[in-house]
Amino acid sequence: MLDFLPAPLRGVIASLFLAINTIVCCTPLFVVAIFKLCLPFKPAQRVTDELMRHIHQAWVGNNKRWMDLLSKTRWHIKGLDGLDYEHSYLVTSNHQSWVDIMVLQYVLNKRIRPLKFFLKQELIWVPVIGLAWWALGFPFMKRYSKAYLAKHPEKKGADLATTRRTCAKFKNQPVGIFNFVEGTRFTEGKHAEQQSPFRYLLKPKAGGIAFVLDAMGEQLKSIVNVTIHYPGGRPGYWDLLCGNVRDVVVVFEELEIPAEFIGKNYDQDPAYKLAFQSWINQLWEDKDRLLGELHRQYPAQ
Repeated sequence: MLDFLPAPLRGVIASLFLAINTIVCCTPLFVVAIFKLCLPFKPAQRVTDELMRHIHQAWVGNNKRWMDLLSKTRWHIKGLDGLDYEHSYLVTSNHQSWVDIMVLQYVLNKRIRPLKFFLKQELIWVPVIGLAWWALGFPFMKRYSKAYLAKHPEKKGADLATTRRTCAKFKNQPVGIFNFVEGTRFTEGKHAEQQSPFRYLLKPKAGGIAFVLDAMGEQLKSIVNVTIHYPGGRPGYWDLLCGNVRDVVVVFEELEIPAEFIGKNYDQDPAYKLAFQSWINQLWEDKDRLLGELHRQYPAQ
């Protein structure tokens, strides 16, 4: 354990470990991705997919090692039993920080298949890692404003088409599909701007989950509803690198997918859309109450 070192030095060391790990893992990943592009045959695709999955897990596992080496984070985890590596899941969580992604990967690595995150289109330009996300088949979504869609109605449904194309790649293999329902990180400013009815959450956006259920609902075993709480306050990524995230609380709840929500068109079925939004809002009300309980159970230190 190197937690005795000054925090800035730990941050520098962690940054180097992260960079080296990314370069070491991305190099073979890109080589395999080239073979995948050049050999569009099912047997070859299965081999390249397996290789990339193992590389992905190795990257997450190595990150887990330097996180353990440089910090004394106390992990408070509930409800993780019962998840199966050989099944497909739709995973969602509240979103407070970029640290959330590292937390989810840390806890779920090798318990379910590596998570495929829905990402903003702009993130594909992140050096090295953006290309890695693309090679691993992460869905990149381009969001359009209502005003833009009014002028360009042909773009309506583009996200659904992207989701279907992405999910089609996972039709015959277990996968972990992840979506932040809030769509963005929680801040007090965004919370006030939205006039969110929740104390600890932004308003949920049901479309992303509905699109996945439309595209591959019958393949999914369940929805894994994750609630993350940081007793020390929302950390920044530098806090994680410096080993300053002392406590992380992660609560998992496995939810059965209601049969009436599978294979329905969210954009073209108003009754289904209303019912699905009501269901998601209820989940968010329950999550907000749970976060209130977690704040009391694990107060700021």
